[in-house]
Amino acid sequence: MYPELMVIPMREELVRAGIEETRSAEEVEAAIRRPGTTMVVVNSICGCAAGRMRPGVRLALANTANPPDHKITVFAGQDREATEQARSYFEGNPPSSPSIAILRDGKLVYLMQRYVIEQATAPQIAQELMRAFDELCAKTVA
Repeated sequence: MYPELMVIPMREELVRAGIEETRSAEEVEAAIRRPGTTMVVVNSICGCAAGRMRPGVRLALANTANPPDHKITVFAGQDREATEQARSYFEGNPPSSPSIAILRDGKLVYLMQRYVIEQATAPQIAQELMRAFDELCAKTVA
């Protein structure tokens, strides 16, 4: 684990974008149990999180008409129990940091893993997330 002082700016970058920080397994579980869509951002100290993932998430949230109902983040390598709890919902997928998931009523419907994040620019990540939000998070009009 890195000293907490080093990761504070990386945590705050997502919190400032309106993403709820979850630091315990209980907080993750409570957040994911809420009905609707939940974006789970697995944050990381790595360069691809700093230069690609976090800016891409911020861009997507700032430019979408269909944001997820709930947005949470865990920090891999720092908040182990919270990260393990979040990843328990990504069944069938290996651990990946950073990564971005969308769950609907607690079920995984979308996962962007590290290998995708490493190959993309922040604007490409944002574009893909906005596409996923439009497809998976749009509210239906009755």
